[in-house]
Amino acid sequence: MIFLWPLTHLYQNDITAKAGQDVILPCQAPNNNIILGVEWNRADLGDEYLLLYRDGRFDRENQHPSFKNRVDLQDTQMKDGDVSLILNNVTTNDTGTYECRVKTGTQRRKRAILNSNPISIITLNVVPPGQTGGDTEDGGKEKEEKQEQSVGLIVGLSVSAVLLVAAAVGFLIYRKQKQNPNQKSYQPPAELQPVANG
Repeated sequence: MIFLWPLTHLYQNDITAKAGQDVILPCQAPNNNIILGVEWNRADLGDEYLLLYRDGRFDRENQHPSFKNRVDLQDTQMKDGDVSLILNNVTTNDTGTYECRVKTGTQRRKRAILNSNPISIITLNVVPPGQTGGDTEDGGKEKEEKQEQSVGLIVGLSVSAVLLVAAAVGFLIYRKQKQNPNQKSYQPPAELQPVANG
């Protein structure tokens, strides 16, 4: 019996990487069944694929030339259903939408033909070195730098606001004293003032 992963479990993700990096495109098949076939492709490549595993072996015959010797499964044993793809030394030409299809079953009776719906769709954006492109797989350094800039901006604005309030209060006190220059700061009541002897 052949089991197709239901489309309701579709995994989608966007990944941004810099040219020259190695990228892992995640894909997880159900781990209770035998994996009869795995296919990674990109819609714009036509009938050629990045990686095809079927009938117990990797089929490299119709593999797209630009991916030869650059792709492999993260776990070639596919333990626990892990069929994530490693794409080595990415270039800007690798930008695109990648699809992972898996055929599973309880026994290896029929030849695996992968015409099922994808279980994982990954949109990969590869940017040239030195160019920013959002979150990257290098630990999110760009995101941390943006957060540090945001914290610095918030602190700077807070200090400016406090100084502005202090200046406004100081100005109001100065203005009040200037309006009443002859008024002394404290006048005792008349009964406490000394009586002049004449």
